[in-house]
Amino acid sequence: MADKSEDVIDIGRVGIWTGVLDGQPANKVREAAAELDEMGWPCLWIPETVSRDPFVAAAVLLEASSSMKVATGIASIWARDAMTTNNAHLTLNEAYEGRFLLGLGVSHHTLTEWVRKHDYSKPLSTMRTYLERMDASMFKGVEPAVKPNRVLAALGPKMLELSAESADGAHPYFVPVEHTVIAREAIGPDKLLAVEQMIVLESDPAIAREIARKHMSVYLGLPNYAKNLMRLGYTEEELTNADDRVVDAVVAWGSLDDCLARVAAHHDAGADHVCVQVLEAGRDLPMDAWREVGSALIS
Repeated sequence: MADKSEDVIDIGRVGIWTGVLDGQPANKVREAAAELDEMGWPCLWIPETVSRDPFVAAAVLLEASSSMKVATGIASIWARDAMTTNNAHLTLNEAYEGRFLLGLGVSHHTLTEWVRKHDYSKPLSTMRTYLERMDASMFKGVEPAVKPNRVLAALGPKMLELSAESADGAHPYFVPVEHTVIAREAIGPDKLLAVEQMIVLESDPAIAREIARKHMSVYLGLPNYAKNLMRLGYTEEELTNADDRVVDAVVAWGSLDDCLARVAAHHDAGADHVCVQVLEAGRDLPMDAWREVGSALIS
C-alpha cells in the first residue's frame, strides 16, 4: 500500500484487538499495557459494550505506555452525545501527544434498543448527523498539536462510503479477507483501512473450531454481521449452524505461520493495518500468545 498522508495517525501495520482487559483489575491492565508497549506493539484496540468506559480505559492504557497508540474499536455513538465524544477525543490526544485513535460505530440493535433504550431505526443517518455535530462542537480546552483522526466501524457500502466522506477511514470487524478487497475499493486508496482478524493458535481442527465458535456465537446472531457475511455469499443456514466454511473464513487457526498468513492476506487485499484478536478457551490475558505473535510480526 502507498504511504498514508502525514495527517493520518501512524498505527503501524499490525496491532492487538482485545476485550479481555475489561475482565482484569486496573493494576493488571497497566502491567499488560506496559509490557505490550515495551514489546513494540504499535497499537492496542479496545471495545465498548457494557463494561468499562472506553475513554477512561484508553487514558489508563495511554498513561501506562509511552509510545503505543490506543484505539477504540469501537466507541458507541449512543453512549454519549457528539460534543462529549469530540471533547474526549481532543482531550486524550492533547494529553498523550496524538496517541489516541477514535473508532466510532453504531453498535447493534440489541445493545442500542434493549440495553441503552435508544431508537435504532436509522443508524446510518444518525451516524452522519453525529459526525456533523462533532465537527460543530464547542471546545474551549487546550487543543492537541495535530488534528486527531477518527475511523468508523463499517461493513456495508453506505457506511464505508461515509467512512471515506466524513472520517479518516474504516475499521471493519468480524470480516473475511474478501471483505477487505471491497472495503479498500469503497473507501479509496488514501483512507486508513484497519481490519480486525481473530486467530486461534491451535492446530487440532476440532479444538480450534470449538474455540472459534464459542467466540463467534454472539456475532453470528447480530444482524449487522450476518447481513454482511450474506452479502459475501455465505448462506443463512451456514451462519445459523456456524459451518466450518464460515468459521474458517472469519477465524484464522492453526500454527503461527497459518495465522500470520491470514494477516498477510488482509494486507495483500488492501488493509493498511490488521489488529489481531487472539482467541483462547478462557478469558485470561493471552500474554504468551501476544508475545509469540509479536515476536513474528513486529520488526
